[in-house]
Amino acid sequence: MNVDDRTLRLLQIAVDSFWPMLKAGIAFTVPVALISFTLGLILGLLTALSRISKVKPLVLIAKFYVWIIRGTPLLVQLFIIFYGLAKVNIILDPLPAAIIGFTMNIGAYSSEVIRAAILSIPKGQWEAAASIGMPHTQALKRIVLPQAARVSIPPLFNSFISLIKDTSLAASITLTEMFQVAQRVTAATYEPLLLYIEVALIYLIFCTILSAVQSRVEKKLDRFVAR
Repeated sequence: MNVDDRTLRLLQIAVDSFWPMLKAGIAFTVPVALISFTLGLILGLLTALSRISKVKPLVLIAKFYVWIIRGTPLLVQLFIIFYGLAKVNIILDPLPAAIIGFTMNIGAYSSEVIRAAILSIPKGQWEAAASIGMPHTQALKRIVLPQAARVSIPPLFNSFISLIKDTSLAASITLTEMFQVAQRVTAATYEPLLLYIEVALIYLIFCTILSAVQSRVEKKLDRFVAR
């Protein structure tokens, strides 16, 4: 095979593989990330509120959960959920297993972001709410959380962008997402360099778009921040 034939073959492989990988990214990678991140935010908020509560059992459970998740690799967590639980007759399909794993992981990390944002609100805000007879939960809902949201959105957006990339780990539990498709095409064509660079570029496109969205959101939020 001469150089021209080799080049044409690589070009044809790149063209033929682009849409299947992009389709898997749109059909699986992005939805899995969105669902996991949404559920993870809910879990993170509940965990953060538990951490700052005065109920000792809730505090201990939240601390233990965050300690376990932050202290172990995401890949290991996915293996435990998908392969490990099957040994005790808890058998999950790849998609729900991936969503559970990513949700638990994002929940732990986002809880620390949310907790720090809540604690960054001056105590005077709480005291002012109490002085007008506003209950603690109402003050949290109407005064503290809206301000904490503006503080936490940039780091949470970074977490979402990281999650888009981390979804590639779901290939290890046989989920047919973008990286899994790239692996399958590589096995058929024996062109790992070309295909892994191509899938990396698709991840880069996704993350670049999200970074642009993040910048626009942060600019809008800046208008509400007192200077």
